[in-house]
Amino acid sequence: MDAISKEFERLAKRQRTLKDETNSTLDSLIRRLQDTRAAIAAGSPDASKTAKEVKEAKELAAKLTEAYKDTQATIYKYSKTVEKRFKTDLDAIWDPLAFEGKAATLNKALAIHFVREGRFDIAETFVAEAAHVHIPADLKSQFFEMFQIQEALRARDIAPAIQWAARRRADLEKRGSSLEFQLHKLQFVQHLIVREPHSALMYAKTNFGHFARHLKEIQQLMCAILFADKLSVSPYASLLNPHLWVDIQSSFSRDFCLLLGLSSDSPLFISVTAGTLALPTIIKMSSIMKDKSGLEWSQQGELPVEIPLLDTYRYHSVFACPVSKEQGSDENPPMMMLCGHIVCKESLARLSKGNANARFKCPYCPTESTASQASRVHF
Repeated sequence: MDAISKEFERLAKRQRTLKDETNSTLDSLIRRLQDTRAAIAAGSPDASKTAKEVKEAKELAAKLTEAYKDTQATIYKYSKTVEKRFKTDLDAIWDPLAFEGKAATLNKALAIHFVREGRFDIAETFVAEAAHVHIPADLKSQFFEMFQIQEALRARDIAPAIQWAARRRADLEKRGSSLEFQLHKLQFVQHLIVREPHSALMYAKTNFGHFARHLKEIQQLMCAILFADKLSVSPYASLLNPHLWVDIQSSFSRDFCLLLGLSSDSPLFISVTAGTLALPTIIKMSSIMKDKSGLEWSQQGELPVEIPLLDTYRYHSVFACPVSKEQGSDENPPMMMLCGHIVCKESLARLSKGNANARFKCPYCPTESTASQASRVHF
């Protein structure tokens, strides 16, 4: 992807340069032609001067053509780079039987995705046309409320979100969320923006009493009142950052879903994103396994390689044995030796050569122990 990014940046830079050069050259060419036409219309033009004007016009036209050819060459090179990186036939690496007998599960994931994206009309049509798909009515009503509040936030109307957060204050505080305070903070800043420091102070007295753990931020907001007439050039100008509105919408969606026991993104979105991130590794692994063992990767019980995913997609701890590189499981659980180092049970058996009382040296330190002395570790 780095090569594609570099070629794209080169193409974008060339396009910007060409735009300026083309506009300048076209303006010069138009002026030349207009001057020549005016001289001819005036009668008795100087033949040598006219010939010179025509020659210069041809040179400008040739310059335009050359620039166009250069840009086309850059586009061609970029397209070749893309083709080179994406020449793999994806049909050769996916498992056509992966969703066999799982149509109902897949349809339900699609329907819920439409609801979580606020496409309620599409969700209803899909449910009507797909067989045996049911979306809980309370789920639709809850996400309908969420999108109404989000729409209000996009219009910079904070009141509906504050009312929702106040009703769920106990649950939000239990999870350590600062959403309600951040909403009140934004509302407080709105009073400062319209240069009403007195109303801002009254708002703070009325609403900030519940948020003692945010005392430092509240102190900063109180100091910001002194700069209400010139907040944009004050030490508190960051309170006007437009990204705060984007952040509060994201925080609201995350906490709303959290209280429902759901992730902030739909399962379908997470699956597709994780699959896309894993695709390069799977392509490489598939070709290696097929060449060396004649097996398809989809025939194995688990992937023999680690898939790099975003930290936000790591929902629970996973132990990978440092010796065998295999992922721990109920059948092959992680075991801690006397020295504190951990390996999987199968690796422990190989180290002890199947004898639970035989002493062996830890592969990571000089300590000796036996398999019977190892303890199972639960993550």
